[in-house]
Amino acid sequence: MTFPAADLRLIAVDMDGTLLDGEGRIPDTLWPLLERLRERGIHFAPASGRQLATLQEAFSAHRDELVFIAENGAHVVSAGVEVSSDALDPVFVASLLDRLRALAAERDFGVVLCGKRSAYIERPDEAFRTEADRYYAKLELVEDLAAVDDQVVKIAVYDFVEAADLAARLDDLRETHQVVVSGHHWTDVMNQGVNKGVALGRLQESLGVTAAHTAVFGDYLNDLEMMDAADMSFAMANAHPDVAARARHRAPANTEHGVITTIERLLG
Repeated sequence: MTFPAADLRLIAVDMDGTLLDGEGRIPDTLWPLLERLRERGIHFAPASGRQLATLQEAFSAHRDELVFIAENGAHVVSAGVEVSSDALDPVFVASLLDRLRALAAERDFGVVLCGKRSAYIERPDEAFRTEADRYYAKLELVEDLAAVDDQVVKIAVYDFVEAADLAARLDDLRETHQVVVSGHHWTDVMNQGVNKGVALGRLQESLGVTAAHTAVFGDYLNDLEMMDAADMSFAMANAHPDVAARARHRAPANTEHGVITTIERLLG
């Protein structure tokens, strides 16, 4: 495959199952590649369900130059400047928290309230805290999530069995909001129309970049819309079948550092 480097201006990359290796780490070979991209004027955008603070911590040496599509597209920041954010209505947040508390009598799950300043939990046990800590660098334990004073961009639920089952219980919310299974255990609830694809479109507009100048990489259902926003869309070899069907191209698995090897090929 050849793709002239002069035509490439923006690369958006999912994290878990895509950029991160089998140990959940960023491959060391990414860092010199980021320098090459910067020299060529190509923007690199981690695009994840993770919070902004977590992404900035992971890319701490480059946080002031990279673009971050955080919270599945609900919060986008470019070179330290906010491009867009989409906060949930506080009345809806309160009603969903009440509903989740009722469901908790039947299912084993924990709730993360994802604000712009921090993420918040009220379930204190180690099992849930360990899972939440993996994705939220800024995480506060509070007595009552309903009392949090922050702009909430997403409500994330970690189900200890399977996210798809819990998402099915929230299916009626899809009439007004996004209910996205973002991993085997995670379900995200956001405003209608919020996804990585919409966020990438806003980012492209702010940078003066089109789909023809964009490459994207993803593996799971929350990457589906992002596949439509780039002419060069890559599903990882380990991708969900729906993502593989939506993407135009394939990349080697994340365990084979497929994002990095494919970008190297795109650069020629």
